[in-house]
Amino acid sequence: QVQLVESGGGLVQAGGSLRLSCAASGRTFNNYAMSWFRQAPGKEREFVAAIGWYYGSTDTDYADSVKGRFTISGDNAKNTVYLQMNSLKPEDSAIYYCAARSVYRTSRDYGSYDYWGQGTQVTVSS
Repeated sequence: QVQLVESGGGLVQAGGSLRLSCAASGRTFNNYAMSWFRQAPGKEREFVAAIGWYYGSTDTDYADSVKGRFTISGDNAKNTVYLQMNSLKPEDSAIYYCAARSVYRTSRDYGSYDYWGQGTQVTVSS
Protein backbone atom coordinates (compact mmCIF):
# COMPACT_ATOMS: atom_id res chain seq x y z
CA GLN A 1 0.00 0.00 0.00
CA VAL A 2 1.17 3.53 -0.76
CA GLN A 3 0.55 6.51 1.46
CA LEU A 4 0.68 10.04 0.11
CA VAL A 5 1.03 13.03 2.41
CA GLU A 6 0.68 16.57 1.09
CA SER A 7 1.99 19.70 2.76
CA GLY A 8 2.62 23.34 1.96
CA GLY A 9 -0.85 24.71 1.50
CA GLY A 10 -2.00 27.95 3.05
CA LEU A 11 -3.30 31.46 2.53
CA VAL A 12 -1.54 33.78 0.11
CA GLN A 13 -2.34 37.02 -1.66
CA ALA A 14 -2.91 37.15 -5.39
CA GLY A 15 0.40 37.25 -7.21
CA GLY A 16 2.14 35.32 -4.48
CA SER A 17 3.70 31.87 -4.46
CA LEU A 18 3.35 28.57 -2.65
CA ARG A 19 5.18 25.29 -2.88
CA LEU A 20 3.30 22.07 -2.28
CA SER A 21 5.01 18.81 -1.43
CA CYS A 22 3.77 15.24 -1.63
CA ALA A 23 5.73 12.47 0.02
CA ALA A 24 5.02 8.86 -0.88
CA SER A 25 5.75 6.03 1.53
CA GLY A 26 5.11 2.31 1.58
CA ARG A 27 5.42 0.39 -1.62
CA THR A 28 7.36 2.28 -4.27
CA PHE A 29 7.52 1.88 -8.01
CA ASN A 30 10.36 1.82 -10.45
CA ASN A 31 8.32 3.58 -13.10
CA TYR A 32 5.34 5.63 -12.08
CA ALA A 33 3.52 8.90 -12.41
CA MET A 34 2.41 11.39 -9.83
CA SER A 35 -0.01 14.20 -10.33
CA TRP A 36 -1.72 17.12 -8.68
CA PHE A 37 -5.44 17.65 -8.94
CA ARG A 38 -7.56 20.33 -7.31
CA GLN A 39 -11.16 20.72 -6.32
CA ALA A 40 -12.93 23.95 -5.49
CA PRO A 41 -16.28 24.04 -3.65
CA GLY A 42 -19.11 23.05 -5.95
CA LYS A 43 -16.77 22.09 -8.77
CA GLU A 44 -15.43 18.82 -10.09
CA ARG A 45 -11.92 17.67 -9.39
CA GLU A 46 -9.64 18.94 -12.14
CA PHE A 47 -6.18 18.05 -13.36
CA VAL A 48 -3.38 20.49 -12.57
CA ALA A 49 -0.02 18.89 -13.39
CA ALA A 50 1.66 15.51 -13.71
CA ILE A 51 5.12 14.03 -13.82
CA GLY A 52 6.18 10.55 -14.90
CA TRP A 53 9.46 8.76 -14.34
CA TYR A 54 10.76 6.09 -16.69
CA TYR A 55 14.26 4.75 -16.14
CA GLY A 56 15.75 8.14 -15.34
CA SER A 57 13.83 10.24 -17.81
CA THR A 58 10.85 12.37 -16.90
CA ASP A 59 7.75 13.58 -18.63
CA THR A 60 5.52 16.45 -17.48
CA ASP A 61 2.09 17.73 -18.37
CA TYR A 62 0.18 20.83 -17.29
CA ALA A 63 -3.35 22.08 -17.50
CA ASP A 64 -3.62 25.14 -19.74
CA SER A 65 -4.86 27.22 -16.82
CA VAL A 66 -1.59 26.80 -14.92
CA LYS A 67 0.96 26.45 -17.71
CA GLY A 68 3.74 29.01 -17.30
CA ARG A 69 2.83 29.66 -13.65
CA PHE A 70 3.13 26.24 -12.01
CA THR A 71 6.06 23.86 -12.14
CA ILE A 72 5.95 20.20 -11.13
CA SER A 73 9.15 18.46 -10.14
CA GLY A 74 10.21 15.50 -8.13
CA ASP A 75 12.90 13.68 -6.30
CA ASN A 76 12.68 10.07 -7.41
CA ALA A 77 15.03 8.86 -4.69
CA LYS A 78 12.82 10.45 -2.03
CA ASN A 79 9.54 9.52 -3.72
CA THR A 80 8.49 13.13 -3.37
CA VAL A 81 6.83 15.43 -5.86
CA TYR A 82 6.60 19.21 -5.62
CA LEU A 83 4.32 21.79 -7.15
CA GLN A 84 5.77 25.29 -7.29
CA MET A 85 2.91 27.73 -7.78
CA ASN A 86 3.73 31.28 -8.83
CA SER A 87 1.57 34.23 -9.84
CA LEU A 88 -1.33 32.76 -7.95
CA LYS A 89 -4.85 33.90 -8.72
CA PRO A 90 -8.01 33.73 -6.60
CA GLU A 91 -9.36 31.12 -9.02
CA ASP A 92 -6.49 28.83 -7.99
CA SER A 93 -8.10 28.48 -4.56
CA ALA A 94 -9.01 24.85 -3.96
CA ILE A 95 -8.06 21.73 -2.10
CA TYR A 96 -5.03 20.29 -3.87
CA TYR A 97 -4.66 16.53 -3.98
CA CYS A 98 -1.63 14.45 -4.80
CA ALA A 99 -2.16 11.22 -6.71
CA ALA A 100 0.05 8.34 -7.86
CA ARG A 101 -0.26 5.44 -10.23
CA SER A 102 2.04 2.54 -11.08
CA VAL A 103 2.29 3.46 -14.74
CA TYR A 104 4.92 5.91 -15.87
CA ARG A 105 2.75 7.64 -18.45
CA THR A 106 1.09 10.77 -17.13
CA SER A 107 -2.67 11.02 -17.25
CA ARG A 108 -5.26 13.76 -16.79
CA ASP A 109 -7.93 11.26 -15.82
CA TYR A 110 -8.31 11.18 -12.04
CA GLY A 111 -9.96 7.78 -12.33
CA SER A 112 -6.71 6.28 -13.56
CA TYR A 113 -4.82 6.97 -10.32
CA ASP A 114 -4.56 4.32 -7.64
CA TYR A 115 -3.47 6.33 -4.62
CA TRP A 116 -4.53 9.68 -3.21
CA GLY A 117 -3.44 11.99 -0.45
CA GLN A 118 -5.76 13.69 1.99
CA GLY A 119 -5.45 17.08 0.31
CA THR A 120 -4.11 20.47 1.33
CA GLN A 121 -6.03 23.73 1.20
CA VAL A 122 -4.78 26.60 -0.93
CA THR A 123 -6.54 29.94 -0.58
CA VAL A 124 -5.61 32.93 -2.69
CA SER A 125 -7.04 36.27 -1.60
CA SER A 126 -7.68 39.09 -4.01
